[in-house]
Amino acid sequence: MKSVRLQLAILVLICLVVPTWAGDVPTAVRNCGWCHGMLGQGIGVAPRLAGQRREYTLRQLVDLGEHLRDNPQSRQYMWGPAGNLDPLLARDLANYLAALPFEPAADGRPHLAEIGRVIYLEGIPDANIVSCAACHGPNAEGVGDIPRLGGLGYGYLRRRLEQWGEGYHVAAKPPMPRIAGKLSPNDIEALASYLSFVK
Repeated sequence: MKSVRLQLAILVLICLVVPTWAGDVPTAVRNCGWCHGMLGQGIGVAPRLAGQRREYTLRQLVDLGEHLRDNPQSRQYMWGPAGNLDPLLARDLANYLAALPFEPAADGRPHLAEIGRVIYLEGIPDANIVSCAACHGPNAEGVGDIPRLGGLGYGYLRRRLEQWGEGYHVAAKPPMPRIAGKLSPNDIEALASYLSFVK
């Protein structure tokens, strides 16, 4: 009996670790769901994908498959699956995720949200940092292939802003690497907190 349980445990572990892209959206969603949740609401530091802009998701899948999004989590968890994803399936998956109902994470630090709102809407003129809303929209909803930021998880947003400043994903178009490199740890905390609450 212990041997059967051990075999089942190993099988479950293999299913969790080794993605299998069978060429259909339900299978892809199941595989994405291990980290991003079956409804795309994210789990832990894995980002929320529900309601994300279709164009952005497609661009990220390409960048991940070509190893251009090069932060440690992307290397470990996403390079393989994205590299094996059929372009037509990637398109269908991006459409599916964009249509999922969106719920904000609302897990930031409430006492920093107002500071983050001011940074998001007005920028930091003294540091020559423009308003985030200029590119990401007044409600952080994203535009074209510029991502929705509103409602993403605090931990994910904070780490991504830190990684931009650390030089990851350098192939991405400006101005994000330059802007993120100028943000202080306190600015990042405030922005990530505010954005996590945006509906």
